[in-house]
Amino acid sequence: MVSESDVAHIAILADIGIGDDELAEFTGQFNAILEYFDLLDQVEESGRSGTGTTNIFRDDEIAPSLPLDGVLENAGESEAGYIRAPKVM
Repeated sequence: MVSESDVAHIAILADIGIGDDELAEFTGQFNAILEYFDLLDQVEESGRSGTGTTNIFRDDEIAPSLPLDGVLENAGESEAGYIRAPKVM
């Protein structure tokens, strides 16, 4: 069980403004969520062996990259070997 002081501490850590009048409501909701997680932990997995997931990603292959001069040719502006972009601010 989570107490009102726990919820107040979590609210401070998360920088969430919870007033004293809301603490009881949030504490009840927080405990209801935790009780639901306890219920989910009690569910037994039957008829399944493993998760059935496989790695669908390909292995990394080392390939030569583009030459720097070719990349900078496509850039609008370049400076000292880097692509120069407009200032945002």
